[in-house]
Amino acid sequence: MAAGDSLLPLLLWGLLVLRTRGCPAECRCYSMTVECGSKSLKVFPASIPPSLQTVFLQDNSIAQLQQQELGLLSRLQYLYIQNNSICALEPGAFLRQQQLLELALNGNRIQQLNGSIFRGLERLKVLYLAGNQISRLQDYTFYPLQRLQELYLQENSIESLEEQALAGLSSLALLDLSRNSLRTISRAALRPLISLQVLRLTENPWRCDCALYWLRAWMKEEGQRLLSSLDKKIACSEPPRLSFQSLLDVSGNSLICIPPVVQVTPLEMTAHLGDDLRVSCQASGYPQPLVTWRKVAHYRMGPSKISMSPSRGGTFGLSERSVGEQFDSDTGSGMLFLSNVTVAHAGKYECEASNPGGTAKVLFHLMVNLSNQQSRSYPSIDISQEPLYDMESMDFNALSMATQTAIAIGISLLALIALLLIVMIYRKHRKRKKAKKEENILYVNDYSDGPTTFAQLEEYRDERGHEMFVIDRNKPLFATYKDSDGLGYFPAIPHLVEQLQDQATQTLAVEEPCEREASDIFVNHGLLFQPQVAYEIHC
Repeated sequence: MAAGDSLLPLLLWGLLVLRTRGCPAECRCYSMTVECGSKSLKVFPASIPPSLQTVFLQDNSIAQLQQQELGLLSRLQYLYIQNNSICALEPGAFLRQQQLLELALNGNRIQQLNGSIFRGLERLKVLYLAGNQISRLQDYTFYPLQRLQELYLQENSIESLEEQALAGLSSLALLDLSRNSLRTISRAALRPLISLQVLRLTENPWRCDCALYWLRAWMKEEGQRLLSSLDKKIACSEPPRLSFQSLLDVSGNSLICIPPVVQVTPLEMTAHLGDDLRVSCQASGYPQPLVTWRKVAHYRMGPSKISMSPSRGGTFGLSERSVGEQFDSDTGSGMLFLSNVTVAHAGKYECEASNPGGTAKVLFHLMVNLSNQQSRSYPSIDISQEPLYDMESMDFNALSMATQTAIAIGISLLALIALLLIVMIYRKHRKRKKAKKEENILYVNDYSDGPTTFAQLEEYRDERGHEMFVIDRNKPLFATYKDSDGLGYFPAIPHLVEQLQDQATQTLAVEEPCEREASDIFVNHGLLFQPQVAYEIHC
């Protein structure tokens, strides 16, 4: 008995040594708990015994929380890391913590959440996320937390909850959304909370319009059992005429919305290859509409939806193959940015403005000029309507931009060459036709017997039908009006005869008698006493 009593302290001391041997130097370990609070830690401490169930790491400077740091703590049930410097959580960081019941991440710098972060936390019951920098809750963010009972999201910057953001929280009893930046909330967002008992929505800048009509009615009926007297004091921040009034005290007729009106300037635009394009879509209404741009695709595909944010800026390349691709959205005025315009950008775009009062749409038409130089004039065509530039056609899209431009220029040159060939063929045809006409006109001169004209030709045909012309030199060299019909001379010949006669008269008047006599002999010999000579001329 005495020996047993002496061995018991030794056994307890040995167990204590084994238990404390794995405790981090800067922490204090006892029972199944490790206490590392306010130790100026910048990283998750190593060598924490895997058998521990509770870890306190509050009030440090830990910036990251990764899966490999928590991987060995598979028996962990309570983890408190509030008031640190954690900016982001690695997807699957808690994948091995299937026994975790309570997780405190409040007072950090977390900005974004998604469902992949909370995988493995099927048994989690309490989640503290208050005092972070969360601005938006996306769909299915908390879907893995099927057994979660309390969710604390107060003192963030949450502006909107998507309709399925709280999906999966069928066991949630308490939801705290107070002291955020919520202006509105949809009924669909709270519909999955079938076990809700406490809802806190106070100290948000609520916009009291038609979108909150359901909340007012719900607070008067079902919400009576969920809202405390403090939680019922939901005050309106806008419109100005309802500022500081309680939502419960506002009449239903005062909760109105003005449908949106949208305007795009210009409605059509022609851009050159490589340009940067900016198109403004102005929308008005109450509440301020959400502006969304989408590319109107061909019948083979659905529309590609793009929401633009002029306040944040940015350049987006659009393609019909990026169906459903989402970008940041903005309200009131949406700016469509297209950087380095290509053939694929041509087509129609739709600007849509929507608010709880309705939806308005306007089409914008973009045409692309095949030239990337402003000084060269190429026709502006709507490439989206041409089969060659079909978004689904690999015949054209498979080519580089330089090849596409070269093809277009080559087609233009071929058309020009074809036009020049047609002109040349036509001119050559006219020349041949004219030469053929001239072949039917025959000029004959017999220099041995003197000059000969058509007036001295007589046409005959031999017994074989060959044409034969006979020169009759007894006829005058030039025809007179009397026999012009028979010889077929040109009308200018009589005028020429008159000129020759006048010249001859003037010459005779000044010449000497001997010279005049010689001239008379030459004229008589040339005009009157020439014998008839026959020539056979074949045409």
